[in-house]
Amino acid sequence: MVNLKEQVGLKAAEFVKDGMIVGLGTGSTAYYFVQELGRRVQEEGLSIVGVTTSNATSEHAASLGIPLKSIDEVPYVDVTVDGADEVDGAFNGIKGGGAALLMEKIVAVNSKDCIWIVDESKVVETLGAFKLPVEVVQYGAENLFRAFEEKGYRPSFRMKDGEKLVTDMKNYIIDLDLREIPDADALANELDHTVGVVEHGLFIQLVSKVIVGYPDGPRFLEKH
Repeated sequence: MVNLKEQVGLKAAEFVKDGMIVGLGTGSTAYYFVQELGRRVQEEGLSIVGVTTSNATSEHAASLGIPLKSIDEVPYVDVTVDGADEVDGAFNGIKGGGAALLMEKIVAVNSKDCIWIVDESKVVETLGAFKLPVEVVQYGAENLFRAFEEKGYRPSFRMKDGEKLVTDMKNYIIDLDLREIPDADALANELDHTVGVVEHGLFIQLVSKVIVGYPDGPRFLEKH
């Protein structure tokens, strides 16, 4: 059985060259990318600096001997490789299934180039079947939840061990069960202007390449 996530993670690592500042994504697909970079650092003497998108990725990368800096310690990131929960033909996507969307977006917007690595199940015509994560400050979160309910967004708090999940940045996540997002730009704009929303999982026009894992090998998705 071909591991599609591993396949695209290894492929994406080919874009990393000596001297680069590299954004290290979060999640089960990005895991393999980080793992391969660690191998190259150890076995090939690859010289890079990693900028991570979550505490979990920081721990993983450090265990592999990848030198790390925070986003505030670097002027920019050369390339960021990360997974996505959904991606459409316009290269817009939904991220945040791993609860790291705020850090992921901060690293992405500070990157010269972004590559998403996904398996074929994540490629969609229209975004929205995957619940849209919205990271919100704790203060006033219940009022925001009610506002999303009134709009028909079918919100639910992300939970962990019976409590509201708290992100690495100490916020809550409200997942919106939208089923379909006909106009991602309009929804992103609305959420950007909603007080209490720190960030949302709509990633629009942030990536240049998408590497998709298929059973017969990885493919580059071209914009259409």
